[in-house]
Amino acid sequence: MTNHPPIALRRRIAAGALLASALLGCLGAAGTARAEAYPEKPVKIVVAFTAGGTTDILTRSVANLLAQRLKQSFIVENRPGAGGNIGTEYVARSAPDGYTLIVDSVGPIAVNSSLNKLNYDPLVDLVPVVQLADVPNVLVVPPDLPIHDMKEFLAYAKAHSGKLNYSSTGIGTSSHLSSYMLMQLNGIQATHVPYKGADALNDLLTGRVQFMFATIPSVIGQIKAGKLRAIAVSSARRSASMPDIPSVAESGFPGFEAGSWFGMFAPKGTPPAVIAKLNATVNAVLPELKDKMIAEGADPVGGSAADFGKFTHAEQRKWSALIKQMNTKAE
Repeated sequence: MTNHPPIALRRRIAAGALLASALLGCLGAAGTARAEAYPEKPVKIVVAFTAGGTTDILTRSVANLLAQRLKQSFIVENRPGAGGNIGTEYVARSAPDGYTLIVDSVGPIAVNSSLNKLNYDPLVDLVPVVQLADVPNVLVVPPDLPIHDMKEFLAYAKAHSGKLNYSSTGIGTSSHLSSYMLMQLNGIQATHVPYKGADALNDLLTGRVQFMFATIPSVIGQIKAGKLRAIAVSSARRSASMPDIPSVAESGFPGFEAGSWFGMFAPKGTPPAVIAKLNATVNAVLPELKDKMIAEGADPVGGSAADFGKFTHAEQRKWSALIKQMNTKAE
C-alpha cells in the first residue's frame, strides 16, 4: 500500500512549487530587462598591450562604434605587461556584469598557458563574445636577397642551412611560432633572434637578420615602399589586405595556418543575454570598419560567440602541442 502525504502537506508543496516558479519567472524577466537596458553606465574595455599597437587601434575603433550604437561610453584602458597576462588576468577576476571586457589576442588566450604557470585559465575564466579580426603574418625578407616566392625561399634557406638568422617579437609569439612551424615542415636550420618591440623589424630592414614572419599591419607600409619583400601570408587563404601575395598553404603546404587573431571576451558568469547583445552589436558594426581594417592589414571576422569559443579551444590545442615539441619557455 502506497503512503501519500497528507492533503494539507501536498497543498503546501504545490503552493511552494508555484511560488518558486513565479520567482524564477520574475528573475528571468528581470535579467532580460537588465540586458535590454544594458549598458546603463560606462563600459571598460581592457587592452592587455601598450597603446598604439594593433590590439589597441582595433579596440578603439570598435569601442567608438559601440558607443554610438548603444548610447553609452566605452572606455579603452591599457594594462600591458607579461605578454598580455596582466591585463587578461585583471579582466578574468573582474565582476561578471558586462561592464569590464577585454579585446585579446592569440597569445594570452591560446599560447601563454603553455609557456607560463598562470593564476587563471583564460579558456575557463573568460567567456568568448565575438571574434573581431584575423591578422595573418606575412613572411618578409630584405629586397636585396634573391628570394621572390616560397620556392626560392626554401632553396635559399637550405643552401644556407644553419647560417641564417630570423627575428621575432619574442619567444612564443605568433611571429616565432609561425617561423618554427615552417622550418619544421622543411627541415630548415636557422637561428632564432627574439626581440622586444620594433627592434625585430629594424634589424630585418638593416639586413642583420634574413627573414621574419610579421603581422601584416606592422610591415604593410614597408612592403608598399619596397623596403621589404612579401613572400607568403600565413593564413589558410590569401588576405584581403594583400590579395596578390599567396598563402603558405597554396604554395605547397596544405593546412599551414598561423598568425594572430583578436576577439572580445568577458569574465566568466557574465549574463548570456549581455553576451548576446554585445555579439549582435559588434556584428552589426564590423561592416562599417571593413575597409579601414583591410587597409591596415586585418581581415574582419564576426560570427557567433559559440563558434568563437570552439575556435579558441582549437587554437589552444594546436599551439600547446607545438610548444611542447619546441620544449621552450617564455623569456
